[in-house]
Amino acid sequence: MAGKFQRQGIENMARVVNLFRAPKKRVAMEELREARVLQNVGFAGCAHARPNGKRQVLIVDIETLRRMGLAPGIIRENITTEELDVNALRVGQTLLVGETELQVSAVCEPCEQMETIRPGLKVELEGRRGMLCRVLRGGLIRPGDAMEVQPVEQPYPEHQEIGVEKRE
Repeated sequence: MAGKFQRQGIENMARVVNLFRAPKKRVAMEELREARVLQNVGFAGCAHARPNGKRQVLIVDIETLRRMGLAPGIIRENITTEELDVNALRVGQTLLVGETELQVSAVCEPCEQMETIRPGLKVELEGRRGMLCRVLRGGLIRPGDAMEVQPVEQPYPEHQEIGVEKRE
């Protein structure tokens, strides 16, 4: 998947539509004009950014949000994309986004907080809440930046998380 496709003779490129960060956990997301993304951490100033964490960046496609009647940022994504089927990405795939390089680390499982948005949303979002990513290379991202999906060099088993130590 190269991050672009043909539709009615017009080439479309996957791109960033919106950027958000959580100034604190469980408070409304702030929309950003640009995001400084820190290597192996996440969005600068985001409460979810953690060194070595699997949830450094959450990406969700706007097409899924529209089908579900949800506004960008409401399900707490950092990056809202367009023209990219985020839920079809595979663990281990890398994405070039603006100046950054992200690696899909896990499927984002909906949490109980989704129920505060709309009763039943947690179940509705199963398999559709987007992908968690690690930041391999930091830099700036802005709305309108192109997104390029790189092929997986060595496939990971489906739903296996990467870059996360397993606790016993």
